[in-house]
Parts: sequence; C-alpha cells; structure tokens
Amino acid sequence: MTETFETEDIKSLSSQIRGEKSSIFDLARGRLSVLATVFIILYIVVAARVVDLSVMQGTLLQIKETQTAEIKEASVPLRADIYDRNGFMLATTLKTKSLFVNASVIQNPQAVLKELNKIIPGLPQEKTLHLLSSGRQFDWIARDITPEQQQAVMMMGEPALGFKDEVRRIYPQGDLVSHLLGYTDIDEKGLAGLERAYNDELNEGAVPLYTTLDIRLQHAMNKELAKTMKEFKAKSATGVIMNIKTGELLAGGSYPRFDPNKASEASNNQLFNRLTLGVYELGSVFKIFSTAALLNEGASMGQRFDATKPLKAGRFMIRDYHAEKRVMSVPEVFMHSSNIGSALMGQELGAERLKEYYRKLGLMDKPEFDILETGKPIIPGVWRDVNTLTASYGHGIAVSPLHLAAAVATAVGDGTFVRPHLVAKTEEQNIVTRVFSEDTAINMRKLLRLNALEGTGKKALVPGYSVGGKTGTADKPDAGGGYSGDKKISSFVSIFPSEDPEYLVLVVVDEPVGNERTYGYATGGWVAAPATGRIVEHMVRILGIKPGISDDDTQFVAPLLKYVEEDDKLARVN
Repeated sequence: MTETFETEDIKSLSSQIRGEKSSIFDLARGRLSVLATVFIILYIVVAARVVDLSVMQGTLLQIKETQTAEIKEASVPLRADIYDRNGFMLATTLKTKSLFVNASVIQNPQAVLKELNKIIPGLPQEKTLHLLSSGRQFDWIARDITPEQQQAVMMMGEPALGFKDEVRRIYPQGDLVSHLLGYTDIDEKGLAGLERAYNDELNEGAVPLYTTLDIRLQHAMNKELAKTMKEFKAKSATGVIMNIKTGELLAGGSYPRFDPNKASEASNNQLFNRLTLGVYELGSVFKIFSTAALLNEGASMGQRFDATKPLKAGRFMIRDYHAEKRVMSVPEVFMHSSNIGSALMGQELGAERLKEYYRKLGLMDKPEFDILETGKPIIPGVWRDVNTLTASYGHGIAVSPLHLAAAVATAVGDGTFVRPHLVAKTEEQNIVTRVFSEDTAINMRKLLRLNALEGTGKKALVPGYSVGGKTGTADKPDAGGGYSGDKKISSFVSIFPSEDPEYLVLVVVDEPVGNERTYGYATGGWVAAPATGRIVEHMVRILGIKPGISDDDTQFVAPLLKYVEEDDKLARVN
C-alpha cells in the first residue's frame, strides 16, 4: 500500500508542476503580446512623425513661403493710373486671380483637364495636360481668371489647384486713344505708347500720370476719321488736334485702331502708329513752310512767279494740278497751290537756306516726343538742285503727321518752335527756338485764311468761325521707284481762329477713292478738308467757343486782296 500511495503522490505532484508551468508560459506569452503591441504602436507613431516632418511640414513651409511672397508683393505699389486732362481715367490696375497647379500631388490629370475645360474655355490641351502631369510643384494654368471661374474651380475640390493674387492693366476707354496710350504685357511691363515711355515712373505707383488729351475731342475726331475712311474706302486715316500756343496734343488718332485690353489679338497693321511712326510724302501742305521761309527772308506778298508753263528740272517736269498758266503773286501761288510757283520759291531760297528752315522746323530729324514710337524723316541721301524744287511743295521728303502738325503750329504761332507733348512740361523744359519772325507768322495766318475763303480750303469753312487751312495731295511712291498715279495721300490742316490761332486740326487719309459726290476726286480739298471742318464744328460745341465773325468776313485778309486778280477774288477753286 505504501508503494501505491507514493506512486499516486508522485503523479499528483507532477500534474501540479505541469499546471504551474503552463500558467507561467501563458503569463509570459501575454506579456510578450502586450510588449509587441506597444512596440508596434510606437513604430506607427514614429513613422507618422517622420511622414509629418517630411511631407506635411514641407507643404506648410511651401504655404508659408507663398504667403511671405504675397505679403512682399502686397507691399509693392500698384502701377499708377493714367488720366486725360479733365480727370477721365484712361488706364488703371485691378487685382485679379490666377490659377496654378501643384502637379506633385495630382491624382488624375486627365479628369482634372476635363473639368477645367468646362470652366475655362480655350485652354491649350496638350500644354495644359503636360503641366498637370509634370510632377512639378508650381506651374501656371490660367492667368487673370474671372471670379465666376475661380468659384467653379474651387467647387471641383481638387487640392492640387490653387490661386494667386495678381494684377491686370485695364483700359476703360477701350480703343479710344490706343496708339498714344499704348499697352502692357501680362506682367505690366509697358510695350508701347505712354505705358512704355513712362514704364518706370508708372511702376513706382505714387503719382498718377495726367495727359494733355481731352477724350471728348478724341471721340469727335475718331468719329470723323472713321466716317472719312468708310466714305472714301481708304487704307488708313490719321488725325491730330493740337493747342498751337502750348504744343499740347488734345487728341491723336491712327486708323485702323486696336483695343489695348486685347493687344495680343491685334494685327501689326492695327498696332502700327501712323500718327507718330508712319512717314509720308504729304504734298502741298509743305508750301506753308517754303512760303514762310521766303517771306522770312524779306520777300513781299507782291513778288510774282511765272507759272505760265511747266518747269523743267533736268529730266523732270514740274506741273500744276490746276494750271493757271499765268504769272502769280505769293497769295495766288498759295491759293491755287501752284507747284511751279512753290518750286520757284525754293529755287530763290536755295538748297542750304531751305534745308536750314526745314531743320529748324524739326522736319529733318526724329522728333522728341512723350512716346518712343516716332518715325525718322526720309530725306534725299544726296540733295540735288531738283530736290530743292520738289521739297518746296512736299515731294521727295517724307515726315510723320506729328512732324507736320508741329511745323505748321510753329509757322502760324508766334514764330518760335512748337514742341508737341502729351504730358505737362515745366517751364524749365520749354526751350524757345525762333524759326520765323512774328510778322512772318501773322502773314502765314492771313494766307491760310485767304486759302479757306478763296482757294482750295473752302470745304473746311465753319460758319461763324475764322478757319484757315491748306490742302495737301501727293502721289504715293511705288515699288518701281516712281510714283503711282492711282494711290494718293490726301491731307488738310486747319487753324482757328485765324487772327490769333489757338487750335490746329490735321487730317491725313491714305489711298482714298473718289466717289460720285466728289466727282471722282480724292484730293485733300475733297477728302480731308470737309473732315477737318466737321471736327472743328464738334470742337466749338464741346469747348463752348462762341461764333465771332460773319460768314463772308474778309477783314483779316483784306491787305492781301490787292495782290490777287479780280477774277480770283470771286473764284471758288476746289
């Protein structure tokens, strides 16, 4: 029994020991499981922190840098506004939104492009898809989007797309004065006109730029230029209104025009500034200068010139358009716009004196002006005797309409050079250069008034106002080196009031075509003179200038009539 008892005790003890071991192992396994779980959790936390540091912090840094850049940009002043003389806004800068993409976090470029096409029409497909797929952190998708487009993009919920504040140059008057005002690129760098010439000053943003322009007069002039172009199916038209006493440009236009808000869409033909950059042989308006030069050298109004037959100059023959075939006084040469008489004036002056007067008038050099797009005159490379004759009546020398306006203002003002400008000048900047005597200037006013009353300028007359003027008609040079008989430049320059002129109006029409109303004529007297007359009619109403004379007033020009034959006093030459 003793043996049996011991065996059972041993079995019981063994079973107890096995139970205790099992409990110990279970406890150990539990503790190991807990420990492993803790390590896994710690690993996840560390990994998350690494991701946070490498990705999230990088994104935050990028946002911070962007915000810092925006803050710095916000401290830069907006480009200054531009106004006309009466405070009407011509150009301003507004804040806009532009769309960019962080392609490094984009998931489905094709899907994003599809949605963007619905919101922003005209996106370049291949280029935009390339930007969305590039993996770069920043690329522009669309600049200067509308608030509605911004809202629609935000509703897409695409985190890869973002917006940046930018600015846009706005031209409230559209194409009204585009060639003088100019335009900027998308980054507000001036590319033409005042925007280019005053780029640095405008970017400082402190002081608005006030011009000498009057948009009321600009509207009136543009209307008549457009009407004239349409009526005569012309290639282009140019006009200017200038204050003779100050040189201020009150209006200046070049057709065809362009909208500076959409300058990138304009053709080169539209962008070309014919007023200041184009140079043309302007014909008989140059007789103002050769006549003034001769009078300034001491000639009298009674001096006579033989225009009974064409003038031979080497292999060239100089003829009159409306040949009088007689000897004529200075007023008669001017009234009948005689090429022969004017050539003889140039011959008497001589090449050197004529060139010196033209040089003093600014007709031989590129003009100094408030915009940089100005044309250099085309003058003979070798000045021969025949050039002296032809330059006296405006052939063989090409200048811009701006050149011509300034020179005419000089000849009829007080005789000192008139420098045209768009921005107000200080007294220190106005250098007085005398070209003609005051007596010569007064005589030229009388001649221009006489020409409007009795000569080629009668279609520019405005009842109740003392308007003077001169026609210009020139054949255009052709590719073969000669002149075209079909293509002409027709022009007219008006001044008023003639006794003490304050305003000058110039209209130049390129390649007009005569019509039934003009009996097929496309000369300055038929095309440009009526246009200047209508512009003057607008001006006197806009500026409130009251009539001062009767329709048949000739008191101012009475001293010249003794040099005009009786038949001419009654003639109305077209």
